[in-house]
This record gives sequence, C-alpha cells and structure tokens, in this order.
Amino acid sequence: MADSKSSGPPRPKPVSDSESKDSSAKPQAAATPSPEADPSLAEQSPKVRSFSDLTQLGALNEAEIKHLDALSRNLMDTAMKSQTLLAEMMASPDRPGPGLSLETLSKSPDMSRVFEQVVADQDLIMKAQSDLHQGYLDLWSGTVSKLMKAPAEPVIEPAPGDKRWRGEEWSSHPVFDAIKQSYLLNQRFMMSLVEGVRGVEDRAKRRAAFLTQQFMDAMAPTNFALTNPQVLKETYETQGENLSRGLMNLARDLERGKGRLALSQTDMEGFKIGENLATTPGKVIFRNELFELIQYTPRTQNVRRRPILIAPPWINKFYILDMRAQNSMIAWLLDQGFSLFLMSWVNPGPELAEAGMEDYMKSGLFKALDVTLEVTGEAQADVVGYCIGGTMLGAALAYLAKDEDDQRIASATFFAAQLDFEDPGELMVFMEDGWVGEIERIMESQGGVLDGQIMADTFNALRANDLIWSFVVNNYLLGKQPQAFDLLYWNADQTRMPKRLHLSYLNAFYRHNLLSQCKMTLDSRQLDLSEVTVPVFMQASIRDHIAPAASVYRGAKLFGGPTEFMLAGSGHIAGVINHPDANKYQYWSRTDLPGDFEAWKSGATETEGSWWPHWRDWLYRLSDETVAARDPGSEAYPPVCDAPGEYVKVRG
Repeated sequence: MADSKSSGPPRPKPVSDSESKDSSAKPQAAATPSPEADPSLAEQSPKVRSFSDLTQLGALNEAEIKHLDALSRNLMDTAMKSQTLLAEMMASPDRPGPGLSLETLSKSPDMSRVFEQVVADQDLIMKAQSDLHQGYLDLWSGTVSKLMKAPAEPVIEPAPGDKRWRGEEWSSHPVFDAIKQSYLLNQRFMMSLVEGVRGVEDRAKRRAAFLTQQFMDAMAPTNFALTNPQVLKETYETQGENLSRGLMNLARDLERGKGRLALSQTDMEGFKIGENLATTPGKVIFRNELFELIQYTPRTQNVRRRPILIAPPWINKFYILDMRAQNSMIAWLLDQGFSLFLMSWVNPGPELAEAGMEDYMKSGLFKALDVTLEVTGEAQADVVGYCIGGTMLGAALAYLAKDEDDQRIASATFFAAQLDFEDPGELMVFMEDGWVGEIERIMESQGGVLDGQIMADTFNALRANDLIWSFVVNNYLLGKQPQAFDLLYWNADQTRMPKRLHLSYLNAFYRHNLLSQCKMTLDSRQLDLSEVTVPVFMQASIRDHIAPAASVYRGAKLFGGPTEFMLAGSGHIAGVINHPDANKYQYWSRTDLPGDFEAWKSGATETEGSWWPHWRDWLYRLSDETVAARDPGSEAYPPVCDAPGEYVKVRG
C-alpha cells in the first residue's frame, strides 16, 4: 500500500531479468561451458536476431524465446506499475491547478460555423473524398509492389522539414511505409476540408485549421508504440526496459507539475543562471518592484558616448541575449564599444496583479531610462525593444511624442516587435472570447497572475511536433532522458504575467489593434505613432511565426521619422540571435519603405551572414563620439549585486 503521506506519484523502476524470474526453488543445472570458454560452441549457440531480422518470417530459436519471455515479463510489470501510478495520482492530495485546454477553442462559435459550412459544401466533400479514395488505391498498389520486392513511387511525401519520419524503416519497410502514407493521406483529407471551406471569415478558418492540425499531430503513428518502428525496435532490444524507464520519466514529470504533465524538454539540472548562462560581467545598479537594471562591465578602453538601453520582453527571461559567450549579443555589443544597460523584469506575484502597461512604461522603461542617463551623465540613449518589450517601446515613443521637450530617446530599435496587429501571426488563433475569458478566470484563481507554464504550453502548441510530441516519444516511449540544450532550458524558464497587464495587452493589441489606429490611450494621452520622428531601426525574421515579417513591416510604416526595415533569415529566436562568428543565415536590407512587404523584399539586397554588423553601423552613424570606459554604477546608484541579478533566477 502506498504511503498516505506521499507528495506525488510513485517512481516505478525497471524490472531486471533476475527480478522477472520465478523465485520458486528450482534444481540447479550443471554448469555448461560458454561459447567464450569453448570457441567450438560459438556456432552452435543460438543468438538473438536483430529486430529488423526478426520482422522476416521464420521460427524463433531458444535464445529469442527467452528474450521475448523477459520482454513480456517487463511489459507486464510496466503495465502493473502504470496502474499503480494512476491510482496514486487519483488519490494524491496535490490536485493540478487550473490550466488552459484546446477544448475551449473547439467550443467557440467560430468552430461551429466552420464545420457547418464544411457539411453544407457537398462539392468540397466529394472532391476531398475522391482524392482520398484515389490516394488509397495508389497506396494499396504501391504497397503490394513493395511486398513483392518491386519498386514503387510514394503516393504522398512528408512536408519538408518534418522530422518525424527520419527513421529508415518509415521508407524501407512496406508496412511502416504504408502506415506513414496512410496517415499523410488522412491528414491531407482533413486539412483540405477545413482550408477549402467557403463562407467563413479567415480568422475562423485559421482557428479551425489549427485545431485540426493539433488533432492530426496527436494521432500520428509516430506517437504510438505499436506503430513506431523505432519504439518497437527499442522495446525488443531492451526487453521492454525503455517503457519502464519511460514510466519513470512520466511519473517525474507529473510530480514536477503537481498532477499536470510538465513535459521535460531538456536537462533542467544542466544549467545554472550566472554560471553557464548569462555570464557576461556587470552589476545590478538599480532595483524596484518591477525590474532590475544591469550595467555591463565595458570590454574596450573607450566606449560610445551615447548608452544603449535594452527592454526585453517580460514574458521571457532576458538571457536569450546572453546565453553563452559564443552567441551572446550582450558580449558582442560590448566588444563593439557600446556602453550597455539592460532591464531584467521581475517574475511577478499576486502583489503586482493590478500593474498595467502604464506602470511597466513609467516605473519600468522610463525609470530605467532615467537611471541610465543619470549614471552616464548623458542626455539621450539609444533604446532597444525586443518582442513585446518593443511593442511597449512603440507605445512609449508615441507617449513621449506628446511632449516636445522630452528628448530622452535618441533612436529606437525593434527586434521581432509588432505595432500593427491586423494580421499578427499564429498566436491570433487564441484571441477568441472563450479563450481570453478562460485566461482571465485562471488568473483570478491564481491570485491575479498567469502561471508561466501555461504560457509555455501555449507557445509549445504552435510547434507541437517539435516541442511536444517529439519529447513524448523520446521521454516516455523510448525511455530516454532529454539532452541538455540551452535554448530549450530558456524556453521552459517562463515568467508569470500580471492580470491587468496581460489582459490589456491581449485586448488593446491583439484583439482590437488600437495602437496602429491611433485609438490607444495611456495616462490620458492618445497615442499616434506618426508623431514619432526619432530614427527607427526595425528587424524582422523571414520565418517568424510569432511576429511575422509582413506584420512588422506594416508597423515600420507607421512612424513619422526616418525608419529602416531589415529582414533576417530564420525565425523568431534564431533570426535575432545570430552571432557573426556563426556564419549562418542571411539578411535583406533596403532603405526605403514601398507599399507592402512583398514589394520591399523584391527590391532588397541579400547579404550572407549576421545582420548585427549592419545594425551596429547604423548606430555608429547616429553618434560617433566616444568617452573613456565607464565602470558600472555611480555614487547615486552604487552596485546592488553582480549580474545577472536576482530577478532572473526566480522560476515561474
């Protein structure tokens, strides 16, 4: 019987061969010489064939029978332990807290309208069914040919970049190849119905397509032990130990999530902030209830007179900009001679539930700006906003534009930041009344904050195959431990969100697009980006699914001053964090802003490598004065502690 004081699910352990044997007394057989002791016996000793050989028809030898016996015992033991785990979960006093579910989206009126239109469109259904029927006829013919050892062209291929089918058996083995192609045909059938439906608005169609894709991703044969050749092979070769280890991994993740599955994506013990992440030297020189301000130690004898202040997103930790020495933007900027300051946002608790955009702007960004200028003795700073930190920076610029005497910001740079949310990317599928209402309900139940894990789950769902199902297979079916990967550690290190700030952000920007329409008000000032005349540099990434390049481009055209738009290769993270030493990707540049993004790109110049030097040169042209290197802090703002500070270490 389980201990009634247990704080979480049991941790099952794999059954060894010795434990799986019958413990009843048996006569001891006389010792027999081994093939190692007597080489003449080697050819006579039966061997366990490999899994691929075993798939061919043929009788089992004695060793294989024993191997399968141990396998069956381990599978039985794993099944028993899984039942115990389930019982312990049900009896545990630690019940999972509230969480978001895609079921909320599936119940929206949009979904009902989409599927009603699908059912009503008989031409669409007949075309999709005809294509599916023909696909299966061709697949059956091809599978028979492959079984007869004859060549056959695939009926359907996985999408480029789909890593689920990399195993050789998915193409070489007729049965698994047929399973794969059957799934792909069904997926094409389902998606053609949703994407081809008429008479519904585009956003409703995109939500339906997203949910349909989520269902198809979950039902992929790669996610099930009996239809995944890699899992079958591992199960056979380890005598089922992989499933026993996987059950242990599952129990650990359930315990860590207090009853909710907290899927492990990396070795969380392999990294420590300040030791092997965020290690660039500096000092925290200011701290209030919202942020810590870090001034980094200079790495050159002279520095640019005008300091840089970076406002990262509060939805993630800032150290994506300072992961390792080899890819740290912070270290690189210091090497270019910049005097660098960075905000590290607090991981808020219920005490900040009513903090809103005005608070984060005034007590956050503006306070950091004031301290930066006072410490350096300068009148202006170049300010950088990353992601939603950039969205706030845009609003702040429009706010300051109402006061002609306020010239504290000399220039503004935006990394992957949206200001026009007319078509804001894949996150738009979540901006539905029921979903936002559920978020509000959850935040109220959690004291006025949104748990960081919920935000992580939301972003993971956008790339479910890579960020969810690949780890389900690796951790639970193959029984392996996730590898230490700094980017996935950062991805899992989410922060909480204050209720007022988060709801106002979703409603003002994503749902109503107020800023781009001059309908947004902060502290009684109506914001108009066309009144912003400071030089602006806007970076976007060509494969960014969070802040699409076309959306960022529309925001660039809203400013009233000189604005340069630049397009980087890769996506939301790698497009920004691309150290020149890596010699990866490319970027596109152009100084004017024609009608739309496609028009801009058609005339842009493509350059191999990182865009960082291009941006550095843009900053150099704005101000070329230098001064002696500045040590962190001042008499008024002495160092509080070493970088990276304390706020960044608080888990969500």
